[in-house]
Amino acid sequence: MNDPITPIEPETSEYETDYEVGQDNVNVWGLDIHNPVFFLSAGLVLLFAAVSLIFPGAAGAGLEAARSWTLQTFDWMFAMTPVLLLIFCVFLTVSPLGRIRLGGVDAKPEFALTSWVAMLFAAGVGIGFMFYGAAEPLAYFTDWFGTPLDAEAGSEEARRLAFSATLFHWGLSPWAIYAVVGLALGFFAYNKGLPLTIRSAFYPILGDRVWGPWGHFIDTMAVISTVFGLATTIGIGAMQASSGLSYLLGFKPTLLMQVGLVLAITGLAVISVLRGMDGGVKLLSNINMTIALLLMIFVFVAGPTLAITLGFGENFIGYLKDTPALTNWFGREDQAWFHDWTIFYWAWWISWSPFVGMFIARISRGRTVREYLSVVIIAPFIICVIWFTTFGETAIQQYEAGAGDLAGGIQTAALSLFQLLDTLPLATITSSAAVFLLVVFIVTSADSGALVVDSITSGGKTDAPVPQRVFWACMLGVTASMLLYGGGRATLQSLQAGTIAAALPFTAILLVCCISLYLGMRDELRIMKATNEAAAPDPG
Repeated sequence: MNDPITPIEPETSEYETDYEVGQDNVNVWGLDIHNPVFFLSAGLVLLFAAVSLIFPGAAGAGLEAARSWTLQTFDWMFAMTPVLLLIFCVFLTVSPLGRIRLGGVDAKPEFALTSWVAMLFAAGVGIGFMFYGAAEPLAYFTDWFGTPLDAEAGSEEARRLAFSATLFHWGLSPWAIYAVVGLALGFFAYNKGLPLTIRSAFYPILGDRVWGPWGHFIDTMAVISTVFGLATTIGIGAMQASSGLSYLLGFKPTLLMQVGLVLAITGLAVISVLRGMDGGVKLLSNINMTIALLLMIFVFVAGPTLAITLGFGENFIGYLKDTPALTNWFGREDQAWFHDWTIFYWAWWISWSPFVGMFIARISRGRTVREYLSVVIIAPFIICVIWFTTFGETAIQQYEAGAGDLAGGIQTAALSLFQLLDTLPLATITSSAAVFLLVVFIVTSADSGALVVDSITSGGKTDAPVPQRVFWACMLGVTASMLLYGGGRATLQSLQAGTIAAALPFTAILLVCCISLYLGMRDELRIMKATNEAAAPDPG
């Protein structure tokens, strides 16, 4: 008679909780919202909007004062954070933790690789690529508000550093920031069963206290950071779109026009929200990717094709060579450039990280940690090298050749793309396509941003009532409008100031998140090993 088979006891996690998603929510006016995160976040955003509307001058001055204090006191923290996060991502990728699959061993990816990468690109960097693709390398080369490492403007060193610094700002480090937040959210939601919200990533450190005041603070800071980061991007996109329209139609862009464009695009974002994920964000992302690819191919063919082709390798090598010097934050002689460009970018990425990270988590279930980190960091970097080399080389060549409006250097960053296209064939068609692409990128960002903020303010629910996403899409539009309005003539500085000030608290949160994520993943690997050993046949 055979001995009875002893059932295998499942290994339990150190981080188990009986907390249920949405248990702290309240239902009012048909909404399902977390108390108190929704009310705190919405109240602070509305307060900022009201102050900016009533006292625009004071609001702009206050933002600038906050920016100056933050840069003087915490520039080292902003500079250090992307480096540490990139090292952390490399460690996770090569370690045994990379075998963990988001959602468990049987989880399957929801989206094909091409759609996945398209959504990463559209949500993460689309508007920035359009705004800075031609402007940033040319700005560094010509000393438009400083040069990297105080290189002599127009020199070969300035040319190399123009691309090295641009790739430094848009390449591996920023995507490491996004990747860590997305991985933390996806891991704790899909593998540990916690709500899809920022506070869940801190459960290994805080335990059940994460559902109390500490968790409310983390989620509220994530919402504020996200709203300001997205509002900055929407504002920058609106500035460029209005500049493009004025360039095409021959009139001067105004602040009222920019605000009106933001509000109109917000309306389109609401329509996208109502269409859902597949009919909204996914569809728009694929449209974005297609038009952006066609525009880049056109510039590659119509521009200095040989210089662009050679530039791919040269700029990548220059990036590897110059990254250590660009990373250093001690005793820099180019302090003003470092603050105005590099620190602003790190703050911008950090402020965007709750939004992009949660969006990446929503679309990355079923991927292994190794696959996730490899694609999320490397694929956008490859696109970054190709994009900035194509547009940057073309802009610099036009400047050196004295061709078109870029012959005199940058006048307004928002106009640089359209001035570049104006010198190439089919200028009206390509410039119109660029304006359309900008609008679609902004709509995509507002829609996906509303999705993310709504998830945080509904206690991690992914099926909250649609009117809540509509509300947050409108709040993003209102905040962007108020940042533009409060900035007056110095609109770009106002947008940057708001981003840097809002990103500071979340920078500290992000660093602690790495420790918590490591603890949670180590626990998951322990469970995987114990389960495999228990399921293995007895050699005896």
